[in-house]
Amino acid sequence: MSATSVLKAGDIVLRPATEADIDARLAFGNDADIAEMYGKNRSDIRPLTRDGVQDWVGWLMSHPHAWIIEKDGSPIGEIRLDNMNKTDRRTLLALGIFDPSRLGQGIGPVAIALVLAHAFGTLNLHRVSLRVLAYNSRAIRAYEKCGFRVEGRERETAFVNDVWHDDLMMGILCHEFADPFRLKSGPD
Repeated sequence: MSATSVLKAGDIVLRPATEADIDARLAFGNDADIAEMYGKNRSDIRPLTRDGVQDWVGWLMSHPHAWIIEKDGSPIGEIRLDNMNKTDRRTLLALGIFDPSRLGQGIGPVAIALVLAHAFGTLNLHRVSLRVLAYNSRAIRAYEKCGFRVEGRERETAFVNDVWHDDLMMGILCHEFADPFRLKSGPD
């Protein structure tokens, strides 16, 4: 089991992964529209396998800063802080909603804000950054809503569906974050 804290805001819970998440993840499969937002070619999308999902869940369980996003008691995605540098007090954020019916409901910004509150509060980090494909407007809006700013563009970094696409680099500093869950988040 990882050292990940449970973070909550209303009916959204960020919790460590468990073996029970394997069947939940398999049930959603690989949605082509979602996979494309991560830079996957539609022609390369394959069905999930139990072994692949078991490996993914095992990796999340061993990750010290990875959470399953749960809404109304159902696992619907994941969020992580990767490549943490404690000297420079920085990390990378990664987020994925794998339940297509939950997209556009404001769950992403809540999960992001909970993790940022944890990163800047509990972990005492100074900076959180991320990369996002420039065409992933839904994700960009969610990041901007939480205070991330576009800091740069890396041109033609992803070849998706036979077209080159840019990546945006986004970041937020601790003093730029306004914690909407100040009294509601933290370890359980």
